Amino acid sequence: MATRTDAPTRREQILKEAARLFAERGFHGVGVDEIGAAVGISGPGLYRHFPGKDAMLAELLVGISGQLLTGAKRRLAEADGQVGAEAVLDSLIEGHIDFALDDRPLITLHDRELDRLRDSDRKMVRQLQRQYVELWVGVVREVYPGLGEPAARSAVHSVFGLLNSTPHLGRAGVLPGRGATAELLHRMARGAFAAAGA
Repeated sequence: MATRTDAPTRREQILKEAARLFAERGFHGVGVDEIGAAVGISGPGLYRHFPGKDAMLAELLVGISGQLLTGAKRRLAEADGQVGAEAVLDSLIEGHIDFALDDRPLITLHDRELDRLRDSDRKMVRQLQRQYVELWVGVVREVYPGLGEPAARSAVHSVFGLLNSTPHLGRAGVLPGRGATAELLHRMARGAFAAAGA
């Protein structure tokens, strides 16, 4: 999701490799030595950046939930009444597709490892996710004013399920290409909202 073009920091490298390894082999199937080796430092060297694996997992899952919410708020602020609700919805969908295609290990990690977070971190993830959903619900109801709040919320969750299915699409090299995949996902998401609002 990051739009930065400068080199990632060591901390970001560690998080990226931890996410990949946790998604591939599970949280308990990966040791700090393996994460360290993936970024070229010793396992104990990781402790200069994180107190342990639990902290990495928390930062990954709380972090991506916060990034999604921040990105959606930014897209709304950029629209600032200058474009219609349909364009805002398209922008939200594009932002979530970027996440779904670029951060596939985090989707797997969320599905498998959310319950391993401390209660406070899990509550924070859920709080951020609720805010993200409600932001979408507001936009969806602007586009489809006849759609009640519960139905709009249900449609948003359904679209997230669709978009977050990307880890099951096969390895990145097997997909038809990022642009084609993104376009297909976008059309499917809009189709789902149109069906809900019909």
